[in-house]
Amino acid sequence: MKASLSWIREYVDLPADVTLDKLTERLTMLGLKLEAVTNPADAITGPLVVGRVLTIEKEPQKNGKVINWCSVDVGDANGTGEPQGIICGAHNFVEGDLVVVCLPGAVLPGDFVISERKTYGHLSAGMICSAAELGLGGDHDGIIVLPADAGAPGDDAFGVLGMDDPVIEFEINPDRAYALSLRGIAREAALGFELPFTDPAARSTPAADDAGHPVVVEDSEGCPVFVARTVSGFDPTALTPAWMATRLEQSGMRPISLGVDISNYVMLELGQPNHCYDKARLAGPIRVRRATAGEKLTTLDSVVRQLSEADLLIADDNGAIGIAGLMGGESTELSETTTDIVVEAAHFDPVTVFRAGKRHKLHSEASKRFERGVDPLLPQAAADRVVELLVELGGATADAGTTVVGTAPAPVSITIPVDLPARISGIDIAAETTLAHLAAVGCDVSLDGETLTAVAPSWRPDVTDPYDLVEEVVRIVGYDQVPSVLPPAPAGRGRSESQRLRRRVGLTLAGEGLVETISYPFVGEADW
Repeated sequence: MKASLSWIREYVDLPADVTLDKLTERLTMLGLKLEAVTNPADAITGPLVVGRVLTIEKEPQKNGKVINWCSVDVGDANGTGEPQGIICGAHNFVEGDLVVVCLPGAVLPGDFVISERKTYGHLSAGMICSAAELGLGGDHDGIIVLPADAGAPGDDAFGVLGMDDPVIEFEINPDRAYALSLRGIAREAALGFELPFTDPAARSTPAADDAGHPVVVEDSEGCPVFVARTVSGFDPTALTPAWMATRLEQSGMRPISLGVDISNYVMLELGQPNHCYDKARLAGPIRVRRATAGEKLTTLDSVVRQLSEADLLIADDNGAIGIAGLMGGESTELSETTTDIVVEAAHFDPVTVFRAGKRHKLHSEASKRFERGVDPLLPQAAADRVVELLVELGGATADAGTTVVGTAPAPVSITIPVDLPARISGIDIAAETTLAHLAAVGCDVSLDGETLTAVAPSWRPDVTDPYDLVEEVVRIVGYDQVPSVLPPAPAGRGRSESQRLRRRVGLTLAGEGLVETISYPFVGEADW
């Protein structure tokens, strides 16, 4: 899981004295395994600016290659205010596009020095950059084309690309599924430094009614909760804003289109996978059911999959439109003509999703979260957040009606002696400290004499027994506070009667001058 520092700061106000090193150290002590901290800006020196392509002259070469002789406005960044002439071999941009320009004097990753040089019969003064050339990853076609609102010619491109924003990468253990989201990581940061936490999922959601898109759940064990919301009038040509595209890139996801990007953004933000359907392509109500014999589905990766009767499906009257918790189908995906969208946010059984993934050799960002356990109270908040962004960024209108089918499982209640964390860890932990730490984790805590009762938070399916509560308290106090003490050996109960008899016989014979020898028996007991 990758999280940018600026995104974490949106949910927890880290003081200035909490440096990046202190933050990663504290999160590590809380149980999040640090993989890497990257800041792409550290690998680049010199001017990296926003440029606007004014003209493109395509020039065929003798080798059959076509190069572009471009005139690029870089504002006053070049010291003259005049357009910069640059040779570019990519073809994924047009006149008027905003691009990232590396001016002469800059040094890119790999000590690649940018300078004015004559090439293809022109003096090229700089380079129009791709993401790979800037060290942002190689899963890109051509150069970086910035959103229209990204900035103005001459603006510093480091900030536009989010390259001056450190990205922290964690390896998340299977029992810490809540940390596969910015919500979870920010909560841990707030916990570690005893700071207030702004929960992005704490939002007022519309009450369920009968006016939403119809949903029929035929398998409540596989899908305890299903939420559907609808928007209309979405602008399919609306572009993903620069800030959202940057955060997706920082998190290791490639921006695709506004509708898809909003869905992915909310998943990263809250940890709740969701899916958007083109309403015009849906036939009848959405159904959650098991597959039938011989049924097939073409998933979003364009693979035709032979479904198993054990697969939990999302379907309509025409057949399967997705494998629950794994991947949607091509038949109802968003397209360049989509204007009405049905938003799905559901809670699926982890075992069902895991087994389907194994059968189809298919794993996705959604399944990674469902398999580990997603907060069952999140679907309504996630669907509402997706709708909010579709309205705000895509010009859509939220339709009346909210469909909610099913109820979330009841939370787990655990009772322990209030001094159990102290006894197990060997640390002097006061009862007040135990209560405070469990409350900070998210438990609903009550104390009755010497007995503590804690209701586990909905986002922690791994907290199920007394020793899970002990672990939560101790990890906040600090594992480094646990004393290194050898466990005392239990007192012996002496020799048995047969052992004492053998010892007396041996001592008596030794007193008579005999010597006991123990040799290898070469004859079986049956031969004696």
